[in-house]
Amino acid sequence: MNTLFALVAWCVLFVLCWPLALLVLVLYPLVWLLLLPFRLVGITFSALFAFLHAVLMLPARMLGGRPAVAG
Repeated sequence: MNTLFALVAWCVLFVLCWPLALLVLVLYPLVWLLLLPFRLVGITFSALFAFLHAVLMLPARMLGGRPAVAG
């Protein structure tokens, strides 16, 4: 649904101001490439915090504590 909305928005922009629409079409992949390292850092930190949570909660789980609810 988001892809359809983006396509319709781009078509409207193309009708209203085609040079800007073409500029958006060219710059979108470049912006995506520039933001990719930040996304990878976010994924890495998320995995690191999940690992730390699992390590810190391991003694409680071994002693019979209730398992954490996923979510």
